Amino acid sequence: MGEALALDAAWLFAALLIVLVAAAAGIAARRFVLERRGATVECGLRMHDGSWRLGVASYQGDEFCWYRVFGLSMRPQRSFSRRDLAVVSRRPVTDAEVSILGPGRVVAECEVAGSGPVDLALAEPALTGLLAWLEAAPPGSHLERG
Repeated sequence: MGEALALDAAWLFAALLIVLVAAAAGIAARRFVLERRGATVECGLRMHDGSWRLGVASYQGDEFCWYRVFGLSMRPQRSFSRRDLAVVSRRPVTDAEVSILGPGRVVAECEVAGSGPVDLALAEPALTGLLAWLEAAPPGSHLERG
């Protein structure tokens, strides 16, 4: 009886280990595919609720798409139109935020038309890229379409 129980526990442990390895491989493969699309940056996101979420963002045409770090979905969790996103100010991360976001990040306090405030935490070069991408919009694209 004891040997059968030990064998069952070993199989259960092996199955759990296989599931964990498969999940890690899926997350790594997803990150690889997202980075293959080009122009991806590590980016923290904070919406109205005030909690930071870690992720990866990419520029896809006229949209800034944000994906969670840990997830299997290939669809962005948030997407911001270049036309609707505006950087209002920037600031260094606070001591409390460094433990979540990591050192060397800058918080871009943004306003999204129709959605309200959004904070993005990026490395300085990535923030420069975001600002350049926002400024590179085609002439007249910021005007309301009627």
